Amino acid sequence: MQFQKKTRAGSLGFTIKLLIKVFLFLLLLLVIVVLIDRIDFPSPTKQIQKTIPNEKIKIVK
Repeated sequence: MQFQKKTRAGSLGFTIKLLIKVFLFLLLLLVIVVLIDRIDFPSPTKQIQKTIPNEKIKIVK
């Protein structure tokens, strides 16, 4: 019987690598969300008021 070397990684190694990649992606996404949340966007101070004419309002039944 000849010795055969397995060149393909086992399913356990593949699963662990996949879980690490998914974890790193979720961690990166969380960091991006937190950094965007910390940006202080100014709120508008001008009051916006637009009148809509009655011709443009349609009642949908």
